[in-house]
Amino acid sequence: MKKILLCVALLGFWAAPVLSQTTQELNNDGKDTENVLTQSMGYDRKSYSPLNQINKSNIERLVPIWNASTMNELGELAAPTIYNGVMYVINGKWSFAIDVETGRQIWRTPVKIEPGIKHVAFNRGTATIYNGKLFRVTIDNHVLALDMKTGKELWNQRFADFKEGYYATGGPIVANGVLISGVSGGESTTRGFLDGWDPDTGKKLWRRYTIPAPGEPGSETWPKNSDAWKYGGGPTWRSGSYDPELDLVYWGTGNAEPYDPRPREGMDSLYTSSVLAIRPKTGEVACYFQYTPNDIYDVDGTDEQVLADMQIEGKPRKVII
Repeated sequence: MKKILLCVALLGFWAAPVLSQTTQELNNDGKDTENVLTQSMGYDRKSYSPLNQINKSNIERLVPIWNASTMNELGELAAPTIYNGVMYVINGKWSFAIDVETGRQIWRTPVKIEPGIKHVAFNRGTATIYNGKLFRVTIDNHVLALDMKTGKELWNQRFADFKEGYYATGGPIVANGVLISGVSGGESTTRGFLDGWDPDTGKKLWRRYTIPAPGEPGSETWPKNSDAWKYGGGPTWRSGSYDPELDLVYWGTGNAEPYDPRPREGMDSLYTSSVLAIRPKTGEVACYFQYTPNDIYDVDGTDEQVLADMQIEGKPRKVII
């Protein structure tokens, strides 16, 4: 748990004015004990903190000092982010900024959902922050930016049609100045993808489908003379990891579709149930590993891709765990 959270629990913390988050700050989040800027407290997704202020000898003395309602009966799945004494929280109905010292609500912005779509507990990511903006997705396939100081919506882009079986659950990440978001729908005969966005303007920079079209690398793992690839699955419904040194984003993909494997003819079905290494500026697939070829049991490969530097046979290696 980060230092800022410990201060909330024990001492309180002074809420300083919000400033812009730089790429360097995001890259160093795992070493920053004052803020929580990314999901899992770092791009490597280790969820580790070196702090030892709270330990087994004093944890029983923790007492609540405030609580704040998130005005949501649908459940909470998203982890908060914290910057300069302000906690940013998102759920299926609202986006919030909360003073971590007092629990005072600084602002709240409602989630606008298209008519006929139910608000649900959906977000397995976090409130993504960068350069003075908060980024999030909505269940009806919108990615948007809010001003971190005011909660005002700055831009909003719709990237898929809910009626076609797509929806959004995972939080986006910012890697090398590009906002990257995924999509859900692994039970609806969809074709998964990742999108790259300009975080300042909302302009779409690229789209990388997780199921290759005929003639693209990986298409040989799908039946020939078949449209199976058009609804082959590979949703990207969790968030990714990022290695700034290699400038590679690692993002897991979900099951092959449909659940009935016969249209896939027992073939490997790339890039379902895999991890993709993506170049954030272009969306190019640098490499991949498929965890479960011909996934017929909805095994998925979407859990956290934890990054580490290890010694293997006496040599330093970068690995995914």
